[in-house]
Amino acid sequence: MSTGPIPLGNLWLKQKYGLDQALTHQSHLGTRLRLEIEEGGNIIETYPPTYRVDESVLEHIEFGLKYDDLSLDFLRSVFKKLSLDEVLSYINLKPKGSFQRRIGYLFEFLTGTKLPIEDTAKTNYVDLIDPDKYATGKIEKVSRWWINDNLMGTREFSPVIRKTKNLNQALEPDFKKMVIDLTKTFPPEIFYRAVNYLYKKETKSSYQIEREEPTPDRMDRFISILEKAGEETIQALLNEKNLTALQNTIVDPRFAVPGYRKDQNFIGSTNYNFKEVYHYVSPPPQFVTSLMDGLRRMAQKSEPAHPAVQAAAVAFGFVFIHPFEDGNGRIHRFLIHDFLIRNQVVEKGMIIPVSAHMINHIKEYDQILEKYSKPLMKRIKFDANENQSITVKNPDEIEGYYRYPELTEQSIYLANIIKDTIAEDIFQEMDFLMKYDEAKSAIQKIVDIPDRRIDQLIRLIHINHGRLSKRKRDKFEKLTDPEIYKIEKAFQDIFEMPAE
Repeated sequence: MSTGPIPLGNLWLKQKYGLDQALTHQSHLGTRLRLEIEEGGNIIETYPPTYRVDESVLEHIEFGLKYDDLSLDFLRSVFKKLSLDEVLSYINLKPKGSFQRRIGYLFEFLTGTKLPIEDTAKTNYVDLIDPDKYATGKIEKVSRWWINDNLMGTREFSPVIRKTKNLNQALEPDFKKMVIDLTKTFPPEIFYRAVNYLYKKETKSSYQIEREEPTPDRMDRFISILEKAGEETIQALLNEKNLTALQNTIVDPRFAVPGYRKDQNFIGSTNYNFKEVYHYVSPPPQFVTSLMDGLRRMAQKSEPAHPAVQAAAVAFGFVFIHPFEDGNGRIHRFLIHDFLIRNQVVEKGMIIPVSAHMINHIKEYDQILEKYSKPLMKRIKFDANENQSITVKNPDEIEGYYRYPELTEQSIYLANIIKDTIAEDIFQEMDFLMKYDEAKSAIQKIVDIPDRRIDQLIRLIHINHGRLSKRKRDKFEKLTDPEIYKIEKAFQDIFEMPAE
């Protein structure tokens, strides 16, 4: 009688300790090697009998590090279930073993507890994580364990980003070359006119995502911030004083704050019964300062990563920490722009209007935020009072989720957004300006009317898909019907619109 596949590695550990983290890779022991990919992209892998592991927690941890996907949050939960003696016994079996050293280092890194063991005798350094499988940061050599710590961040904050097939495909385009090619396709005056418009478009779109309409003054302030992107060092950009000043600049003055939040906040909505629906609960306030310090250090340590990956780690890391009561989303999208400038994906003075693309595909943007928030909401426990204040009841259980976020999907999303924004939004804007100038010239050859009137005429024809509507005809009563027909025909030819 078959008992079915036997769990291995992280899946075995999850079942043993009743942990609630989702696993992106599950391993089983079966009769042959087999790989299954679930609808959401998670992998179920079955191994032949030669991969059998003893009923030892540390052996299954080692198996998980070898074959499963790394989850620092999950490992932290497992390590908190172990006694020091269990870990020491495993390490002492083979003190110079590469996985013994990795596990020893990760135990101290994730729990903050130093093992009562002497430093490893001289041996070869080994990478903590495989750079072919994960986005990595600058190497920090740890002589105690002879480990190359190549995580993206530090103990305070370190995202995990897996180099999946989808991420590798999303990073294939040379974004910098795509932008350069655009500058060669269009005349310089068209390019710079488009850039000036895109700054305004990006600003307005970033506010609209938050369901706000900025005043002209706030528009100008945000544009001035965008224009200064990439100028400061990472240390200066991501310190509390600077980020607070940025928050104060972009929000309504009534909601300006003196620093990082001291209260618990959340993202929610009200249903038809006037009850609060909680979509995301931000990190408890006691974690915020260390998380933001960790974010800054991660931004510095992750400089070797692909620019889109680093931008995703910093920007999505920031918005999930949610250090302010208001303005987090706009700062999050500013940080994307800053790191693209900083890494010279685009030159200073240029912008990739990601917010404009996001608001035109708002469902996809909401879904990528929910990729992070939904698993948390299944794990977090909190009390809410009648004043809509909440208190997290299990902060230690969910702390690792905030400190070690899985941001692979967010990195894929951002890379695709950058590609599509360059190939579609920026191209379309420049192409429109080229055709606009051509249409203006064509109209002037048909009838000599003032520029302001031509601009108005083109807008009305464009809005009505190549025709001047009958309701607007009286605005141009001096033009004859044959002239209007010729103007419409010229517009349709230039903008490649079929006549109705």
